[in-house]
Formats: sequence, C-alpha cells, structure tokens
Amino acid sequence: MTAEEEAALVARAAREKVTVPNLLLTAALSDGSETPTQRKAAMAELMAIHRLLARVSNNVNQIARHANAGDEFPQDASAVLAYVREVAVRIDRAIEGLM
Repeated sequence: MTAEEEAALVARAAREKVTVPNLLLTAALSDGSETPTQRKAAMAELMAIHRLLARVSNNVNQIARHANAGDEFPQDASAVLAYVREVAVRIDRAIEGLM
C-alpha cells in the first residue's frame, strides 16, 4: 500500500467514524457500496419511523374509541390520516434507501 492509499483509507475511516480495519473488513464483506455511516443513518431513520408509528397507532386508537362511543367523527381525524400517509412515504423512502 502506498502512503497516499493509506492516507485515503485513514481519511475515509475518520469520515465514517470507524477504524481502518473495520472499514476494510466491511468493504470486503459488503455486497454493495453501502458505508457504515449510511447503514447507521438508515437504522436511525427506521427507528424514528418506529416511534412515529407508535404515536400514530395511539391516535388511531383514540379515534376508534371516540367513533365507537357514538360521538361525531373527530374533525382532526383527517389530519391523523394525512400523518399516516406521510409516515408511509417515509417508510417507502427508507426501504428504497436500503435496496
């Protein structure tokens, strides 16, 4: 390995916040060009989506309870459904990012 190649590896490992051996191992065993940083970002996005879905589930349960009680359908129900659609789009984007 030349000094320039070593410097490039050290710089990339620093950008990815991993060790040089970890970077080399990950690259050697990787089927694609995904970096450890990209993988961490994708996992963080999926965790954020999980938290959003938990909140949405709570809102949907509240709407269902309200509707089952015979009361009028809540006005903010359409906002909840719009939020569900937004979360679904984020899920689709996160999945696309992993492919």
